Amino acid sequence: MKLYPINTGNLKLDGGAMFGVVPKVMWSKLYPCDENNLCNWSMRCLLIVDGDRKILIDCGIGNKQQEKFLANYYLNGDDTLEKSLDKQGFTTDDITDVILTHLHFDHAGGAIRWNTDRTGFEPAFKNADYYTSRQQWEWGTSPNNREKASFLKENILPIKESGRLHLIETDTELFPNIFVRLFNGHTDGQVIPFIRFGDKTVVYMADLLPSAAHIPLPYVMSYDTRPLITLTEKEAFMAEAAEKGYILFFEHDIQHECCTVHATEKGVRLKETFALASV
Repeated sequence: MKLYPINTGNLKLDGGAMFGVVPKVMWSKLYPCDENNLCNWSMRCLLIVDGDRKILIDCGIGNKQQEKFLANYYLNGDDTLEKSLDKQGFTTDDITDVILTHLHFDHAGGAIRWNTDRTGFEPAFKNADYYTSRQQWEWGTSPNNREKASFLKENILPIKESGRLHLIETDTELFPNIFVRLFNGHTDGQVIPFIRFGDKTVVYMADLLPSAAHIPLPYVMSYDTRPLITLTEKEAFMAEAAEKGYILFFEHDIQHECCTVHATEKGVRLKETFALASV
C-alpha cells in the first residue's frame, strides 16, 4: 500500500465560524487569519494505492460552480486535483473508488464535472465507484436550512444517476485495511476512514478535526450541526488516538499534513507534526 496527499487548492473561511465559541485572542495564536478575519484552509485529499485499487478520499471543490459562488471562498493556490494526481503519475481515469466523507461542496464538489459540451454533468472519475453513508446521502438530498447552502444538487444527484453510488450503512471494513466509522456531530453520517498502513493507523480526519489547532475539546466549528455531539465524539476519539498512537491526516490544515497526540494533565494535546511522506 502507498499513500499520497492530493492537494486540490485552498479556500478561505471566517475564523470565528471555524473555531466556534473560542475567542479570537486564543485561536489566532494557533492558526493565523488576515485583516478580514479569514483563515486559509487546504482541501487536501488522500490517494490510497493498494494493488489494482486506487482509492481517493474526498475530491475538493471542483471547478464547475459559478464564479460568483466561488468568489465567496477566495480560492487560492496553484494545486488542482488533476495536477496533484499527475504529479504522482495518475489521472482521474485511474481512480477505482472514491470515498466521500460527506457531501459538503468543499469535500464532494470535485466528484462531478461538466460534460464535454457543458449541457449537463458527469462523474469526474469515469471508472470509479462512489461511497458515502446512507445517513449523509439522505441528509444531503433533503437538507436542513442550516446546511442547505453546503449541499449543492449538481454535486450530489449525478452520482446516483451514474449508477455507481454505494451507501454505507454502519461502521465497516470497506476494503482490506480500510475501515470506516460514522460520526454525527458535524453533519449526519460523516465517514471517517481508518487506514491500516504497515504497523500504523492513519486516520483521515475530514471535518471531525479540521486542523491541529482544533485538538483541544472546546475548539468546535460553528458549522457543526450538533456541537455537543461533536464534543462527545471528539473526546472519545482523541483519547483513543492518544492511546493507540494514530496518525491524524488533516484535510484542512494548511500548516500541517499530519500529527500525533498524547495525553497530558490538560487533556489530549498535540505531540508532533510531520509530512505523510515521513511515515
